[in-house]
Amino acid sequence: MSGHEDGDDVVAHLLSAAGLRATTAGNIGRPVTDLAMSNERYQWLSLEVSSFQLHDSPNFAPNIGLLTNLAPDHLDRYPSADAYYADKRLLFRNASEDDVWVLNADDQLVLDLARGAAGRIVLFSLVKSADAWYDTKQRLLRLGGEALLKRDELHLLGDHNVANALAAALAVHETGIPAPLIAEGLRSFRPLPHRLEPVGEVNGVLWINDSKATNIAATTVAVIAMQRPFVLLLGGRHKGEPYTSLAPLLADKCRLVIAYGEAGPLVEQDLQGKAPLERGTTFENVIERARRAAKSGDAVLLSPACSSYDMFKNYEERGATFRRLVEA
Repeated sequence: MSGHEDGDDVVAHLLSAAGLRATTAGNIGRPVTDLAMSNERYQWLSLEVSSFQLHDSPNFAPNIGLLTNLAPDHLDRYPSADAYYADKRLLFRNASEDDVWVLNADDQLVLDLARGAAGRIVLFSLVKSADAWYDTKQRLLRLGGEALLKRDELHLLGDHNVANALAAALAVHETGIPAPLIAEGLRSFRPLPHRLEPVGEVNGVLWINDSKATNIAATTVAVIAMQRPFVLLLGGRHKGEPYTSLAPLLADKCRLVIAYGEAGPLVEQDLQGKAPLERGTTFENVIERARRAAKSGDAVLLSPACSSYDMFKNYEERGATFRRLVEA
């Protein structure tokens, strides 16, 4: 099974919660080769596969493939977005009639990418009736014709996580697990570290660690998920995309952008005059500025849209430092 973004962890959790032996590997966590060399045996593997990994794995052939969305990424390493998407399309290169593709009905790029691939397609949607969909009127996640669970029973921030839950539910349903067991698994799922992870509420301010947001698309998702006024911490090592596309999303609820790291000057240049903005120096200084700016009822969102390599070993270390400073 191949997933992308958060979907794969939900998939592995749902499979395990239903009593199957399953684990995640690939682009997050363990390399697949590590699993192959071990004595562990699983009924299902949930793999997150990057465009680079697809490019380098000519024999990769998932039984169930899951594509949640497409947005430009790694433009520091691809000549164009089209070249990046061409590698993504390799997900389907070994497709057979027995395979199932779980696709986002709301993303035309995803539907176009899968066009012509062998196998059966099942769709999830946040806006219309599909194989799995979100019924906004009733605030219900639905699978097939039946209600799966109430939105409030899903402990995840943001509509994108509703989409991920629907996608994972569909994929797991295709392995033969009945809807009530899937619903139980969704109820017990908790957010991943560094992925829109609430790390604490201090004096009425919710601090959210989204350190894994290393590109504009991921930060866009996080910003859209914000239900309250927020301070946005943006910066690190620049990855090639302009920050200007964030500007319209900040108009509504963003109290302040704190730009920092190597990308600080670029963030300032792209967002100056479009959102209240300050420049931070050290990471400690950034957190201190956020503490001063946030009011009770606000959130502080670390969603940097950049890699962490200017100040940290990796995004995990960046997120862990954020958590430590918040707890202090």
